[in-house]
Amino acid sequence: MAFGINRSEMNIWKDKVLSGEIAYLTHYWIDHRFPGIRTVTKVGCADLVKLGSWCEQHGLEPRYIHRREKFPHFDLFGRKQKEILIKEQQWEQINRFKL
Repeated sequence: MAFGINRSEMNIWKDKVLSGEIAYLTHYWIDHRFPGIRTVTKVGCADLVKLGSWCEQHGLEPRYIHRREKFPHFDLFGRKQKEILIKEQQWEQINRFKL
């Protein structure tokens, strides 16, 4: 379940994803399979080739892309989440979610 974002932020992310941009959306998250993890960043792009290349560029496996019909995305959390958000200069998300 997602917390800490509003509908407007979600819609902006969706619009960017649909337009073929690499889009970042961080939110609070609770999943008992991942103890100690409190945030996730969804990196989305409707262009699967572009999203796959983004994964490879960051040392991630494209096979873990969630291939949702309209909103394919890769979930980042933990150490890799912060590392990649810093590399991609996503300062607002880093500061907002105290990563």
